Amino acid sequence: MGKRFRPRYRLVALDGSPHPVLDAPYESMEAAEAAAQRWCTGQGRQFSMGDNGIGVEVQTNSGDWRTVGYPLSCLQSR
Repeated sequence: MGKRFRPRYRLVALDGSPHPVLDAPYESMEAAEAAAQRWCTGQGRQFSMGDNGIGVEVQTNSGDWRTVGYPLSCLQSR
């Protein structure tokens, strides 16, 4: 029986590059979205929409990363 794969999540900028502040592994989609929401409604408010937008990616079994969402709190106008 093989080792069970546990997905990891990360936060990226809208261009797909690692997020300059929130580049860390997250254990769940909910944890990643919560970190993004806290940043976007706090420290991230000082940045423009293009710099504030965040994507959530999940690591696949093969090690690739796939975008699975964009937290709305980071995309809404202020």
